[in-house]
Amino acid sequence: MNNIQLRVFMDERTRKHTLIAGALMALIGLLGIFLPQIMSLTISVLIGWLLTLSGIVLGYQVWYNFSHNWQNWLKPLLLLLAGLLIIFNPKAGAAALGLLLAAILLLDSYANFSLAFTLKPLAGWGWMLFNGFVTLLLSALIIVGWPSSSLIVIGIIVGVSLFFDGLTLLMLGWKAR
Repeated sequence: MNNIQLRVFMDERTRKHTLIAGALMALIGLLGIFLPQIMSLTISVLIGWLLTLSGIVLGYQVWYNFSHNWQNWLKPLLLLLAGLLIIFNPKAGAAALGLLLAAILLLDSYANFSLAFTLKPLAGWGWMLFNGFVTLLLSALIIVGWPSSSLIVIGIIVGVSLFFDGLTLLMLGWKAR
């Protein structure tokens, strides 16, 4: 989209709200970057509440539709239990999320290596190989520092993501002038 198309797409009201949303998201992102432990614990508690509420909703559904079979109660009870455990021990929840992130990065590293060797005769295949080493290193750093690294890593990653989301909105709003 060039500037003219962007100006047509965004009226003054939309542009203003885009700038406000971008500034707020960038600010929240900076808070996550500079206070990663607080961001990680907040995310952990939020996930705990989502699991707890999901367990309650699914329990309601089982109660009214399948209450005659005890096996149908396993999932709602597990969701409820996991959610409450995370709410009352958010550090453990953040540690679990950190381990999950390390596993995802490890799988991403494997995918990058596989793609690099598939592309090997082509120009630029080395960048994919390099990316594989970087993601492998990130995964290893999380695993070696686990569980304490989780409190920092999750907050920083989410903070950086939110910061760049906010920055993108700010740039879109700014370019629409």
